[in-house]
Amino acid sequence: MLSATLLVCCSSPVIDPPKDESIPSEPLFTLLDAYRGNEQYFLRYARGDKIYYAAGELKSRTSLPGTQENATYDTPTVTPLNTEPGDPWQELSQQLTPIPVLGVSDWAKLRSQLFADIMSREPNQGVAVSFDRLDYFFFYDKLGNFRARRLMDKPAWYSVSKYIDLRKNFETWQPVLDKFMAEAGIESDDVIFNTGGLDNGSIPFLYINTRSKLIVLVQYDELPESVIEGVPGDHFLQAAWHFLESHTYTIAMRPFSSLHSLLSVVSDTALETGRGLISATNYDEPIPRLNDGPPMDLTQWEQDLDALLKRPASRGKLKFLVDGDAFFPRFVDALTSAKESVDIRTYIFDTDDVALSIGDLLKRRSREGIDVRVLFDGLGSIVASGEHSSSLPDSHRSPVSIKSYLKQNSQIDVREVNNPWLTGDHVKTMVVDRQTAFLGGMNIGREYRYDWHDMMVEVQGPVVDEINREFQKAWGKAGFFGDFSKFFDFRYYDFNQLSDGYPVRLIYTKTGQQEIFTLQREAIRRSQRYIYIENAYLTDDSLMKELILARRRGVDVRV
Repeated sequence: MLSATLLVCCSSPVIDPPKDESIPSEPLFTLLDAYRGNEQYFLRYARGDKIYYAAGELKSRTSLPGTQENATYDTPTVTPLNTEPGDPWQELSQQLTPIPVLGVSDWAKLRSQLFADIMSREPNQGVAVSFDRLDYFFFYDKLGNFRARRLMDKPAWYSVSKYIDLRKNFETWQPVLDKFMAEAGIESDDVIFNTGGLDNGSIPFLYINTRSKLIVLVQYDELPESVIEGVPGDHFLQAAWHFLESHTYTIAMRPFSSLHSLLSVVSDTALETGRGLISATNYDEPIPRLNDGPPMDLTQWEQDLDALLKRPASRGKLKFLVDGDAFFPRFVDALTSAKESVDIRTYIFDTDDVALSIGDLLKRRSREGIDVRVLFDGLGSIVASGEHSSSLPDSHRSPVSIKSYLKQNSQIDVREVNNPWLTGDHVKTMVVDRQTAFLGGMNIGREYRYDWHDMMVEVQGPVVDEINREFQKAWGKAGFFGDFSKFFDFRYYDFNQLSDGYPVRLIYTKTGQQEIFTLQREAIRRSQRYIYIENAYLTDDSLMKELILARRRGVDVRV
């Protein structure tokens, strides 16, 4: 009996093979007929000896200009290949306008002209290309075949040589398209290609309209994983249960941190009340001219930071990723290339389509043997799941909870941060292979990818070891042993101390530890030339008072 138990405990989970370069053995799609009308397209295509029918939207998000000079260009539209029941094909096709259909060889010829300056011919390299609401990876496989896959399906041994936003290429492509269609004898303004693609997520058919500047990529994809949908208002029930759990079991297993949180909430509330009683400064004097003297002494500032923080600066290298177009493709690239581990700590892991696509990628990587751990704030994620982006597709189905979704059919280890006294964990750090970290303002969700202006920083070097240690502490505290986890966890390793870099500091906001606020206020007080602030929230009266005082001494203050 003992030997049987040991065998079960020591057995390893089945590891899926990673995404490879193999071409599916299924026969290619062949487009037979195509028509358009009423802002829709209608397709009849074959796969093997079977015939299928499909339809989709054909609405250009650009204007339809009357002259070439007024033409505008927009991102291509990605449309799923959905079967459309309806009128019999023969009757339907008689009422519509036929679209000229070209073959795989024609597409290969045009593609070579359009992508000549984009594609990489280096072994195991490709380019990441941003389309409408989807990111693709273009590459030549080991046999020299052109391939187009979703970026999340990139083979792990391929690297991204460059990131391309196709919106910047449309205008230069217009003369190439016009010349190609003229040489092909196409007299209409539009054409549809068989591309030959069959990978899941590939684009077997591609529609181009040179008059309306519209490109539609008809995407083939496998059915998504089954989703157990929530019911209206279930996030309120989840929030209530989470609140109860945060003030029962959580406090029992986290007595020290829970008491610390309570004392901090009480003291911060009292402090904020006291700040409101501070008398206003007299601002009757004329506003001075802007200073043109020397700026603050940054060398002295660094020395004072050592004393204020009671720790020296670390080292590292930073790359700023502004907005979702820059961050998410790079993040997905890093996830697909991970060799050992992925540790994600975020305030919100949403249940929208973008979050689920990241979740699906993490699940796949976990099944391929990557050690994946996800830690998110419970209340933050529950509340966010009850709100929906205005750009969320109507067809999207949200699961009951992101925790259950991530655990379904995966080897991901998921933990949820509880929220005693409504405190929260607002940290966003994502670390790949314990060597490359991303941190900043973005959570995992649609708003951060498409809707909002925000920023992340890619970090490498010795400072990543500090981020790893902070993750491990938070991970242990969110586990069964809570505050007592530090007696059982010994995974504090340094992986990056031999890496190069320049001086970099991690500054924290924790319960009872307001380093970011304190140092921002001190920097404002020392400023001599300018203060530039870009922030979603500016609500602290004492900081606003310091900004006013800075302007009164000649500092250029912009918010």
